[in-house]
Amino acid sequence: MATMQDFEQLDIRTGTITACEPFPQARKPAYKLTIDFGPDLGVKHCSAQITVLYVPEQLVGRQVLGVVNFPSRMVAGFPSEVLVLGVYAPEGVVLVGADRPVPNGLRLG
Repeated sequence: MATMQDFEQLDIRTGTITACEPFPQARKPAYKLTIDFGPDLGVKHCSAQITVLYVPEQLVGRQVLGVVNFPSRMVAGFPSEVLVLGVYAPEGVVLVGADRPVPNGLRLG
């Protein structure tokens, strides 16, 4: 079982997708996302396997939740700095976000 202390170690923040482009170099279909996490964290990049349910035009301007304190990973030569949160539904990954607009950089807690 995870403890509350385990949960508190995750830094999950709100951010707004400012750019989305196809990522054909990735092994599995993915997008390269640019996400603004507000003035304290700034802009971060992410490789996200969310191509089944979303097209780039739907994603730009959308707020998401992301784990911002995992180590950066190189994905096909691209630095993925954030883990965007989603749920695995039968039809594909569904992104998780706030149910109304909030400032970028707010911490989940």
